Amino acid sequence: MFIVIMAGGSGTRFWPLSRKYKPKQFLNIIGNDPMIIETYKRISSLTDDKNICIILGKEHFEEAKKLFCKNAIHIIAEPYGRNTAPCIALGALYASYLGHKGAIAFLPADHYIANNEIFLNSLRVAGKVATSSKCIVTLGIVPIRPETGYGYIKIDGISTKIDGYKVYKVQEFVEKPDIDTAQIYLQSKKYYWNSGIFIARPSTILEEIKRYIPKLYKAIMGLKDYFNTKQFEFMLREAYKEIPNISFDYGVMEKTDTDIYVLPTECGWSDVGSWLSIYYLRKKEQDINSNLIDGDVINIDCKNSFINARGNRFIACIGLNRLLIVDTPDALLVADINRSQDVRNIVDLLKKRGKTEYI
Repeated sequence: MFIVIMAGGSGTRFWPLSRKYKPKQFLNIIGNDPMIIETYKRISSLTDDKNICIILGKEHFEEAKKLFCKNAIHIIAEPYGRNTAPCIALGALYASYLGHKGAIAFLPADHYIANNEIFLNSLRVAGKVATSSKCIVTLGIVPIRPETGYGYIKIDGISTKIDGYKVYKVQEFVEKPDIDTAQIYLQSKKYYWNSGIFIARPSTILEEIKRYIPKLYKAIMGLKDYFNTKQFEFMLREAYKEIPNISFDYGVMEKTDTDIYVLPTECGWSDVGSWLSIYYLRKKEQDINSNLIDGDVINIDCKNSFINARGNRFIACIGLNRLLIVDTPDALLVADINRSQDVRNIVDLLKKRGKTEYI
């Protein structure tokens, strides 16, 4: 199997710790290593380094080279962020250039997996399905709560069993629901969280891109003769000037009539999408009042709060409830922890006000 690790995200929901030149995938937000390293280690037993490619932003190329200096993986730097469809198209074309015709898996660099064995087995089975026919396979996460922050995948209810794993045909992709709808989804047993993980043959990906995002296909295919040449960086930059900013979900998955299959998995997945998700993932580290404390902090009568002190300052808190505090050397965030998804709005405001030194 060929693996593409998609590491081009900006991590704005983890401001002020995550910044433009060091977004969350390059931070040890959860685990002992930066998230991109954790992702690599997670799948390293599945294939050789020569079959692993990381696609990231040009601002992070040198950092990635340092992190993976002892690994013979491929690293491609996008000149501009253009969402997941261009990244997936570029990865598929590069895998094809390297002579890979079998299954290729596209994995975000900033996810957390609690049970790696189940996750890898799920990828292996998905690879078998993707190799056996012209189709796209995605991993569906078995929901454990009525979640409103994720998109959902609805199955048709008819399963095929492969190596002990059930595989379903996808009926439709559903946008993020409200809480009442999410509760209905949870009870129906026919909906799974959309993990954003895709498995298919390179030829299938490129055919789908050609059909549904022709402008992207034309720009990407113009690169096929320039990989590993001195002209590649220039040609990639020129191509990306013409490439639309579009997600693979919206551009292909929600439109295609090609067979799409979902393999439900209970691997302890999280997209680590906000400070609140970190708070839940680190439940075992919370004190008796459900506070998660990092750094030099004293709290009196605080409950259900997350205080992250990385700014080399002592923090004292009294009577807090459901509060998020993230302190860094040059910026401090104080928020209702239930609104941690809205942290990205701060970054938007900083851009509008020209305070780029804080981004």
